[in-house]
Amino acid sequence: MKILGVSALYHDSAAALCVDGEIIAAAQEERFTRKKNDLSIPTHSIGYCLAEGNMTNADLDAVVYYDNPLLTLDRWLKNCCALGTDSATLIEKSFDTMFANKLWIHMLIENAVGGLGKHGKLMACEHHVSHAASAFYPSPYSSAAIITMDGVGEWATSTIGRGHDSSIEIIKQINYPHSLGLLYSAFTYFCGFKINSGEYKLMGLAPYGEPKYTQKIKDILIDIKEDGSYRLNLDYFRFQRDTVTVDDTFCGLFDGPRRQMESTITKREMDLAASIQKVTEEIMVKMAIYARKLTNEKNLCLSGGVALNCVANGAIHSKGIFDNIWIQPASGDAGGALGAALYTDYSCFKTKRTVGVRDAQKGSYLGPSFSKEKIRDFLDSHKANYSVVASNAELTSRVAEMLSKDKIIGFFSGRMEFGPRALGARSILGNPMSPEMQQKLNLKIKFRESFRPFAPIVMSERVGNYFEFTGESPYMLLTAPVKPELRKEFVLSKYISDKNDNADMLPAVNQIRSTIPAVTHVDYSARLQTVNKLDHPLLHQVLADFERITGCAVLVNTSFNVRGEPIVCTPEDAFLCFMRTDMDVLVLENCVLLKEDQSALANDVNWREQYELD
Repeated sequence: MKILGVSALYHDSAAALCVDGEIIAAAQEERFTRKKNDLSIPTHSIGYCLAEGNMTNADLDAVVYYDNPLLTLDRWLKNCCALGTDSATLIEKSFDTMFANKLWIHMLIENAVGGLGKHGKLMACEHHVSHAASAFYPSPYSSAAIITMDGVGEWATSTIGRGHDSSIEIIKQINYPHSLGLLYSAFTYFCGFKINSGEYKLMGLAPYGEPKYTQKIKDILIDIKEDGSYRLNLDYFRFQRDTVTVDDTFCGLFDGPRRQMESTITKREMDLAASIQKVTEEIMVKMAIYARKLTNEKNLCLSGGVALNCVANGAIHSKGIFDNIWIQPASGDAGGALGAALYTDYSCFKTKRTVGVRDAQKGSYLGPSFSKEKIRDFLDSHKANYSVVASNAELTSRVAEMLSKDKIIGFFSGRMEFGPRALGARSILGNPMSPEMQQKLNLKIKFRESFRPFAPIVMSERVGNYFEFTGESPYMLLTAPVKPELRKEFVLSKYISDKNDNADMLPAVNQIRSTIPAVTHVDYSARLQTVNKLDHPLLHQVLADFERITGCAVLVNTSFNVRGEPIVCTPEDAFLCFMRTDMDVLVLENCVLLKEDQSALANDVNWREQYELD
């Protein structure tokens, strides 16, 4: 069976193609349109998936949407009716989206695909079933408990389910308006970050603060039960009545108005981040404990936007609640396209599911790749100066040598990653032992806030040498502590405390906290990616060569983009990003470009004007 899954019209629209249970291709629309979190119908992603599968719309057995628009409309209408005249603002802002787009999704997707497959009908999968399917079916488990958590689907906001062989069952669910995802987003907005893209900033800010507001949040905003279920105090939220999350009632709880975007981050925001992060971890851990008791499963699969909170995931992992955990690397709405396709294949068309030793996500390298010939044609057309490296062995050795000299390298290799994490195919790499690397990457390359941490990639067979972690973390979805013997004394309160509310975070960022300071956060944690030789042999060899030269099997890894820009997709995207930043080297497959050998871009646009800040 050939199944195309589509997500669109909320955020992070995407398409995914599965054939007889195998994931053939998947990509987010933002990578093609260069509009971050693009919610439009994923015309480019659909075209890519069909081309990658060497097929047309007429070959498709089904086209599936990841959400049920009628159930979403049911929730919207009942919400408006319950609020009466208080719903006027919500109706004014969202009426067109609901009635002009989502109810006609079948026509919009038919136009984008060129048809709805052999049967001419659009199928629909419920939102949290799509999330659950995206987590369970690619996992290496024949049975598992499944937890999904996000802002809202149609009605569900959090679910506990079970997967067994080819079937998925949702056992328990929490419904709108009670939502952990919307609670976290409320604090994201209040702290001056953008919803649906700034949540990871809030998570990164949390270790700088103290959880001073945790009890107030639990006393006033959310009632948490021992099984991880919860209810919000809706008097303090605005999302039922508007497209914003909070108003003055919420602000009155936390010492003044919300922080404006791009203004100074104060100790209050740090403490708020620490507090909501602690609440989130408590709920997720309690829900995981309950899911284990409810299902009696030893494996756990996670998905939904909240599952991108790698700190909370790390808390579940460290407590040993389940023997094994697998988290969908495209846990947000983009992954819903993949889940919808897989659910249709296995549950509707009864494709037989086989489970291997490793997961079926293929390292999440599911996007486009570009031949060496196409890359050279592009470089020649732009009169770029480059050298061609004869072999992979020479390439990895040369890259490792440059990294050992603190060069910052844009690394473009193979198929693009599916999901928000750069996994070595569209990455910026750096030396983790350099004390200046974090600040340089943030301020000179990414053009983003100085406090934001960078993730380590490490050879999977060496992970225990550097981190308190066993097993694999291939998708950068778990945090783990740096080993105590590698740490250096660091006292955060010397730099940030209640006595200096508007303290500059740079002095704290610049302190050497371990022997790998560029990837060690202020609480000695690291967002971990292990690199296996089977998933990405070229990147694994770069790490091996770097270890041979330096004795260190770790590198800094961050996404290949500037702030506000989607991760690069094409050689042209990579070249433009390279030229607009202080990156030293660009590797496009076997082509190596040095910055000092390049001419300035003629008539180039200002990236700050091109990309809206996140």
